[in-house]
Amino acid sequence: MTLTDPIGDMFARIRNGQMRSLSSIDIPSSNFRQNILKILKNEGYIKDYYIEKTENNKVSLKINLKYYEGDPVIKEIKRISKPGRRVYSRANSISKVMNGLGLAILSTPKGVMSDSEARKNNIGGEIICRVFWCLKSEKKIY
Repeated sequence: MTLTDPIGDMFARIRNGQMRSLSSIDIPSSNFRQNILKILKNEGYIKDYYIEKTENNKVSLKINLKYYEGDPVIKEIKRISKPGRRVYSRANSISKVMNGLGLAILSTPKGVMSDSEARKNNIGGEIICRVFWCLKSEKKIY
């Protein structure tokens, strides 16, 4: 089966795994997915990811999801640039996600990087996704 949007499929698998409170999920491997997962790991949104060989010499990625006091760390992960509509941004017009509490991942000529790295290096590119995390203290208790 071929996928129209493999990156969107990866985000859907992460969301579905967190809704079911799974400790880890498996996704098909690609270099672009590994670069996105490396950023998510460095920023603290996932615990870790591993490259696994499955039967028939296929390679997959095993992602260990991260939770804080039973709630998923990733509150929202949203695909911005889609196959039907690509979204590009210059370095000086990359907006902050939730006033700096979130993260945008960009595909630039220098590789895949976070929005803060792109601003620091003055590089624009395609906005792949936006990720937002949630603290327990954010929830209103009545």
